[in-house]
Amino acid sequence: MKRSSLVQFVSAVVLLLASTLAWSADTSMLRPPKGSKVAIIVFEDLECPQCSKAAPLLHDAAKKYNIPLVQHDFPLPQHPWSFEAAVNACYFDTQSLKLGDEYRLYIFQNQNYITKQNLRGVTEKWAEDHKVVLPFVVDPSGSLTAKVTADRDLGRRIPLDHTPTIYIVSDSGHGATVTEVPDLTQLYTKLDEVMKEAGAGTQAHKTGSPH
Repeated sequence: MKRSSLVQFVSAVVLLLASTLAWSADTSMLRPPKGSKVAIIVFEDLECPQCSKAAPLLHDAAKKYNIPLVQHDFPLPQHPWSFEAAVNACYFDTQSLKLGDEYRLYIFQNQNYITKQNLRGVTEKWAEDHKVVLPFVVDPSGSLTAKVTADRDLGRRIPLDHTPTIYIVSDSGHGATVTEVPDLTQLYTKLDEVMKEAGAGTQAHKTGSPH
């Protein structure tokens, strides 16, 4: 087989496998939190550059539509400090969810300056600035590590192949629907569609793409 033909064949197989995975993805376990008809769910890696770009946009959208933003940790194996940062974020969640969100956004904003070696120091300084004590051992019981692992395992069961993976989930009482948002410029359009289908009202909002 000529090299060009071989390359075309391999490319076709890869596309077929990707298509098969997309069709076989099991998102049935994804639902809005109790009491909400619609929510945004994101699987993110705190060391992922694309996640850092998506995070503030997702927070803004959730605020504008007055719906929950559910964040699942999906630390990738090639990122040396993302798992530890996720455990730190879960610790701050135990202090308050607002604090956990602020820590995540801070880490996203400062990705380029963080290493596995200085993550602890960066986190201690952030905690001090926010008047929170960071324990010497952040997760003595292992419960926070278990939570991050459970999030990652959930993503693997879907299965995910990239971060961020963003879904809009709705539950009208007749079963949940899940809409993936692979293109952030379509986030608000998709939200409008899902909110309308779910019969959920929005606060004052004009449709537009996030910048």
